[in-house]
Amino acid sequence: MQVIHMNRSLAILITGILFLFLTPLASGQESGIASYYHNSLKGLKMANGKPYNPEKFTCAHLTAPLGSILKVARTDNPDKSVMVVVTDRGPFVKGRIIDLSRKAAKELGILDCGIAEVVVAVIKKPVEPVEPSIVLN
Repeated sequence: MQVIHMNRSLAILITGILFLFLTPLASGQESGIASYYHNSLKGLKMANGKPYNPEKFTCAHLTAPLGSILKVARTDNPDKSVMVVVTDRGPFVKGRIIDLSRKAAKELGILDCGIAEVVVAVIKKPVEPVEPSIVLN
């Protein structure tokens, strides 16, 4: 068996390229099914460490960086859209791409039906701090 050795920079580059091709939202837009958080989750800690508040415009997404701002628009009515901040990870239901807060779901008009076909676009990614060790080396 042959072992391939590569330096750290090359490994990071390859990982980044794979991430771009394997993550639909990395290209800026994806479409699929949106759902929303159940009321029983109010106050539970999200991935960002804060409690879930159903009255804020937030969402859970599997791959978008926490703090990203996403635009979510219904495919059956593109005029119905909402801007949300990624505060959590999920959804963990096959076929769904985003879980919305109750307020965001209400704005999109999906409270009655529970789910909707949507297009999700990245509006703004969070600014990530540079590690001091990278700057000093």
